[in-house]
Amino acid sequence: MKNHAWRPLAVVIGAVALLLLVRANVVPSDFGVNGENFTYGFHRKGSIDDWKAVQIKYKGREYCRECHEEKVTENESSPHKVIECENCHGPAIEHPDNPEKLVVDRSRGLCLRCHAFLPYPQSHRSEMPAIDPDEHNPDQACADCHNPHNPNLEAM
Repeated sequence: MKNHAWRPLAVVIGAVALLLLVRANVVPSDFGVNGENFTYGFHRKGSIDDWKAVQIKYKGREYCRECHEEKVTENESSPHKVIECENCHGPAIEHPDNPEKLVVDRSRGLCLRCHAFLPYPQSHRSEMPAIDPDEHNPDQACADCHNPHNPNLEAM
């Protein structure tokens, strides 16, 4: 071979050697130990323990029902039945121990995420009532007039 072929070949061999050296030092030793049958070997066995250690933040409606049966039942008979409790009340995490009481987001912005009128061609077909936030009581919280657990009724 001529010299002009040896130089690029040496560069490629050096790059491959460097890549293998870096891979040997960077990739964890338990990577791919479950074999080719589990996500084609792209799995680290230690990640199972990592995921088991992750604390669940959102518990779901059934967890809330244990103590708040009346509110959950009221919500299930309203148009908001598709919305989980924790969307408004925040993640339960270790509730009722820590925090003892969940902070309720009463901001207008929370309601407007779903109820703001959108000037798009498909938005008028939605069954969800939409308001113009600049016209409909702009300086007032929605929960001042509407019961979030049953929005068809006036606030308490």
